[in-house]
Amino acid sequence: MRPDPIDSFIEMYVEALHDQNAAIFAGAGLSIPAGLVNWKELLRDVAIDIGLDVDKEDDLITVAQFHVNERGGRHRINQALIQEFATRSKSTDNHELLASLPIKTYWTTNYDSLIEDSLKAHGKNPDVKTTVENLATIVPRRDAVVYKMHGDASQPDKAVVTKDDYESYESRRHLFSTALQGDLVSKTFLFMGFSFNDPNLNYILSRIRLLLGENRREHYCLLRRVQRVDFKKNAEYQYALAKQELQVKDLKRYGIMGLLVDDYAHYTDVLRRIFYRYKLARVFISGSAVEYEPWSEQKAQQLVQTLSRALIHEGFGIVSGFGLGIGPYVLNGILEELDDEGTRLLDDRVVLRPFPIAISDAAERKRRWTAYREDMLTQAGIALFVFGNKKNAAGRISTSDGMEEEFRLAVGKRLFVVPVGCTGSMAATLHKKVLDHFADYYPLSGYRRLFEALGHPGTPSQVTSRVLKLVKKLWNDRALSRDK
Repeated sequence: MRPDPIDSFIEMYVEALHDQNAAIFAGAGLSIPAGLVNWKELLRDVAIDIGLDVDKEDDLITVAQFHVNERGGRHRINQALIQEFATRSKSTDNHELLASLPIKTYWTTNYDSLIEDSLKAHGKNPDVKTTVENLATIVPRRDAVVYKMHGDASQPDKAVVTKDDYESYESRRHLFSTALQGDLVSKTFLFMGFSFNDPNLNYILSRIRLLLGENRREHYCLLRRVQRVDFKKNAEYQYALAKQELQVKDLKRYGIMGLLVDDYAHYTDVLRRIFYRYKLARVFISGSAVEYEPWSEQKAQQLVQTLSRALIHEGFGIVSGFGLGIGPYVLNGILEELDDEGTRLLDDRVVLRPFPIAISDAAERKRRWTAYREDMLTQAGIALFVFGNKKNAAGRISTSDGMEEEFRLAVGKRLFVVPVGCTGSMAATLHKKVLDHFADYYPLSGYRRLFEALGHPGTPSQVTSRVLKLVKKLWNDRALSRDK
């Protein structure tokens, strides 16, 4: 059976995310679900004003130019940009998902601010480039660069809309072309929100071909498949279907693989699968211990260190709150493996978030710690639980309510939970809880025996091997991320 091209794309793009060379090129279709009009709707009144029917026009850039020619200026076009993009824009699930991913490069022909607004809402610092002058400056500590190659609704007089604007692009905005050329060579792009009647698409494709020649990297483009409901007559639909097939094949000339979906709303499905697939390669390690019963202190610390090292060795990232009695050995295992690999670069592979301790107010401390836990768990797809005990207010050893909260939050965020029951304490309680309602946590077959093994005693290397078998099966099970 031939592999699903969407599945293959997701694997390639997730790999690019982990390598930190994934990029997005967004067209108008990305913002349409936010209530923003498409190109034809944007220019409908402009066309009527000069006696044209926008539904009969394919070259909308020329329509805009005709209006400027007839009216001696672009005031009405500028006003349309302000009205449609500056006042009606609101982020969509697509924007939220993109902002949640470690994408550092965005290119867009859109005039709205949805991309940068979504990045800010996720605590990121975007460096927005709307003019050539912006390209010469760098925002300190930026998390992403947003290239608005056709301008912004806040500066409608400088936006690229008319034929004159496009024809003079190289002389007025040449540095954008230079920057785009560099990114197309070094990054894997996902083009989203374009259709074959988008006036920007042909322009972008011709520019790519001109910039790169034969030195092209493979990129991807999500496109809405033509639908029967779009046409009054079946013959028209069949014609459009055949034409679209030829257009998708033609994209290969530009190094772009066309991926057809039935509706713009399906963009969200693809992005959600990318999001969960990316997170699945990160393991959150929850653990705290003032004692290690039923393990000896030496064996317990060896287990945590061996397990952390093995996860990094297998290509997983680790997220950790640096729990008492656990965190130092997680870090030791990570650094041992990185030393063997000849690198000390933690970057995307390790997220360490020690909890703030010196908070005297109990309610505020609980609020802050819950927020910390939620933040860490959003960065992982699998949650691993080991040991889990603490000293209570009376000085006695009790199970960790913090681990219990992390388990509950992980389930709520749809992470796959992996309590290592043989480590005792809260981890053993959680292991039994999952077994008692196993289908609720692991909906597909083939996992129960692997999960049960996590409750059996063993050496550090044996337990590590059992954990890895389960974690790697989760990673390799494409059906799970598709189900998400």
